[in-house]
Amino acid sequence: MSEGEFPSARILGIETSCDETGAAVVEDGCRMLSNVVASQAELHAKYGGVFPEVASRQHIRVIHTVVEEALAAAHLELNDVDAIAVTRGPGLPGSLVVGLNMAKGLALGSGKPLIGVNHLEGHLYSAWVDTEGGEGPPGEPDFPLLALIVSGGHTELALMRDHLQYERLGGTLDDAAGEAFDKIARLLELGYPGGPAIQDAAQGGDPEAFKFPRAWLEGSWDFSFSGLKTAVLHVVRDLRAERGEDAELPLADLAASFQEAVVDVLVTKLRYAAQQHEVSEVLIAGGVSANRALRERVESEIHAHLHIPPIELCTDNAAMIAAAGYYRYSLGHRDDLAIDALPTWPLGEG
Repeated sequence: MSEGEFPSARILGIETSCDETGAAVVEDGCRMLSNVVASQAELHAKYGGVFPEVASRQHIRVIHTVVEEALAAAHLELNDVDAIAVTRGPGLPGSLVVGLNMAKGLALGSGKPLIGVNHLEGHLYSAWVDTEGGEGPPGEPDFPLLALIVSGGHTELALMRDHLQYERLGGTLDDAAGEAFDKIARLLELGYPGGPAIQDAAQGGDPEAFKFPRAWLEGSWDFSFSGLKTAVLHVVRDLRAERGEDAELPLADLAASFQEAVVDVLVTKLRYAAQQHEVSEVLIAGGVSANRALRERVESEIHAHLHIPPIELCTDNAAMIAAAGYYRYSLGHRDDLAIDALPTWPLGEG
């Protein structure tokens, strides 16, 4: 089915893979009619990361209200949507179940089709959602294209051959890029979430002040950030041993140097992969794609047509689930009420 042959449809999306409770309505895979997100960032800040039991309980408290608000903001009733798309995985099991059960209840009560969506797939489709409510997406995809997903839980490089068709080229062998940002922010006592905290702290810092290592993993498209994380830890320990535990650390230089090391690996590998696979388009999505240094470096070094979501759609949201759900709906994908959560669901399987 070609781009112009996809039917018109409105999809209600539900997202509860981690600590954001989201519901949205997207029309034709690109026009965002509503997008409601109830963030739990403040709840988890004291833990320095997501506390799974707290996340699932909070999803239960707010999910009905979030769905109602999404429909109201779109000026629609449940009967006005064509299908209900929900994140099935990957993610935290307790969080995923809340969204799945909500979607199943709505599907059962309304008779609307139920569509389970891969969270990573949702991140990819966020790049074509028009947040301004225009007539089409911000740039139709031209396949094949190279896609990099960089988030708190995932760093994945894939070749996207067509809608819903992926070839995984590589991924992280340990910490995801966003996870590394969170851990270093916690080490430097910068707060949570780590991505924005590191970016803010790096302002005015010297990215060359500390020569942190890059794990190039020659011969593969995989990533590794655990060695970088350990190197930063050793430098911080050495600085405190030299200057005293209460001495002020060069936070701006540490943050800037760490950020530069992550961005350097991501962009360099992305550039080489784009050249090797001879793609004319590159997509970057996920929470880390909001990072200013990454965006600037990509725009400077990647000589291809870029698809990057607007900042508001980089982090977890339901508009991306509704957008991906639209293409699954259009291509005939349907799930029954027996579907279960898939906490480790790989991109491109199922």
